[in-house]
Amino acid sequence: MPEFDALSTAMMIVGVIAFVMGTVAYLILAERKVAAWVQDRIGPNRVGPWGLLQPIADGGKMFLKEDVIPSHVDRIFFVLAPIVSFSTALLAIAVVPVGPSTPPPAPQSTFAEYEAVQTAYAQSLTFAIQPGLDIGLLYLFAVSSLAVYGVILAGWSANNKYSLLGSLRSSAQIISYEIPLGMAIGGVLIYAGSLNLEQITAWQRNHGWFVFFQPLAFLLFLTAVFAETNRLPFDLPEAEQELVGGYHTEYSSSMKLGLMLLAEYAHMITTSFLLAIIFWGGWSCFGLESVAGETGLPAILLRFAILGIKVFAFVFLFLLVRWTIPRFRFDQLMSLAWKVMIPLALLHFLVVVVVRYLELPMYALSALSVLLFLGAGCVGLVASNGNQMPRRSPQAARLGAKSLSLMPQ
Repeated sequence: MPEFDALSTAMMIVGVIAFVMGTVAYLILAERKVAAWVQDRIGPNRVGPWGLLQPIADGGKMFLKEDVIPSHVDRIFFVLAPIVSFSTALLAIAVVPVGPSTPPPAPQSTFAEYEAVQTAYAQSLTFAIQPGLDIGLLYLFAVSSLAVYGVILAGWSANNKYSLLGSLRSSAQIISYEIPLGMAIGGVLIYAGSLNLEQITAWQRNHGWFVFFQPLAFLLFLTAVFAETNRLPFDLPEAEQELVGGYHTEYSSSMKLGLMLLAEYAHMITTSFLLAIIFWGGWSCFGLESVAGETGLPAILLRFAILGIKVFAFVFLFLLVRWTIPRFRFDQLMSLAWKVMIPLALLHFLVVVVVRYLELPMYALSALSVLLFLGAGCVGLVASNGNQMPRRSPQAARLGAKSLSLMPQ
């Protein structure tokens, strides 16, 4: 692990938080612009050129709004809930490499070799708040899972049935989709041999992106991420058309509500980094990252650009899906997790284990992953056709029409 330096660590923390907060502010503008584009509207264009100052105006308005706390709520947990939601969203990004990084060195046979590689690694440049953490993915999932406590506290402390119902639905949704989320990367860990995100990126640079070898795992992870971030079509915790406002019904349009909304966007940025790093090679791109060399400022900027393009492509996907797919019913949401995604994740993990044990080529894993996905689709199609009501015969239809015509008007 690189040596701890207080100044560089503080600069990295300030830089990452400033990047996340600035991106979150303009993601709200981007969401409104994408919505306008999908719906053939103009979108925000009044505040500043092309509406670019709209997030600053919205943020200032939220800071200046009166902070109303209803008399019937539990004040301590009511105030604590937004803090929990926002802090867990920021803590999760601590182990995510936001730029080019050097993987930790492998174990050495002698102490002298170990000391030499560790000295070289300590002097390397890694763009992460906590680089070289061997349990990086485990830490990330553990911290991200704590976000549900903010939602539960918000609904329970409000002493409101709508808020409580929204928080219960949220806890069931998030806990359920954490299972396929974790199982989807099991095959990645088998081949990469590490929970370290820098090591996963290095493996893909040498062998190829995991999205080509395990496309089903990528689809499962992507779907679970939508549910974990409460984005459409899985925004059942809010569902303002059904639950008034969900778990945050009693929160006024002040900074506490703003923290909850900012936590959702910050979580979306973190998961976009994970999708780009775990399945799309991180800052590597089929050798393009080496065009400007391996060291120096041009190489660093090029690798930042490659990773940034991948991350913002996934962010755009989040924004586009919101205006493309309608919301699921809650029973459909839970059936998708327990009846489709978890069995598929188990079967895919079994396939990866068998392929790895038999030392089959990687293209065999790709083919089996695609076949498993197609087979699951065929099974789902047959099951949906079997559940449909039987069609009436033409004779029954004519008899029904005749009986309706004989009824008194």
